[in-house]
Amino acid sequence: MYRSLTAKRKNVSAGQRELTFMERMYLPAILKGMKITIGHLFKKKVSLNYPEVKREFSDFYRGMHVLKRDENGAENCTACGMCALACPAEAITIDAAERKPGEEHLYREEKYAAKYEINMLRCIYCGLCEEACPKDAIYLTERIVPAYYKRKDFIYGKDILVEDINNRVDITKRKQPIKKA
Repeated sequence: MYRSLTAKRKNVSAGQRELTFMERMYLPAILKGMKITIGHLFKKKVSLNYPEVKREFSDFYRGMHVLKRDENGAENCTACGMCALACPAEAITIDAAERKPGEEHLYREEKYAAKYEINMLRCIYCGLCEEACPKDAIYLTERIVPAYYKRKDFIYGKDILVEDINNRVDITKRKQPIKKA
């Protein structure tokens, strides 16, 4: 049996008062909680009804990536790997290949990205990939990344990332320098 280090006895009831009948019924606590709940009913709603009401984004919102093409339709990416090196999350994977004769209209330089993948689950949308790219090949657009059920669907290859020739993505907002106040 363990002995207490002090000779004093604990007096649990000291400093406590008897609860009133109302406090024993927890009625004041229930009424206080109801007051808070009813107060929230009359406050301004924070959420939006998404399909009907679109959320406004900042001018510098970073959304889905796009691999740009030049004015002739050739891919800007030369597989230099600067974007993959700059990515802190290591979300970008590039495999380079040599351009074959007859593919001059598809790729600007002799070297091109045969495989360009971004793991969107790893990406932190920091924008360092577009800052590191010397060829202005990759940009983050204002498009929202769609939701999927399977992890493999979040690995975007060139089939999703490369800009469609008929549906060009406007990146003029992204190219403007930030004005300091």
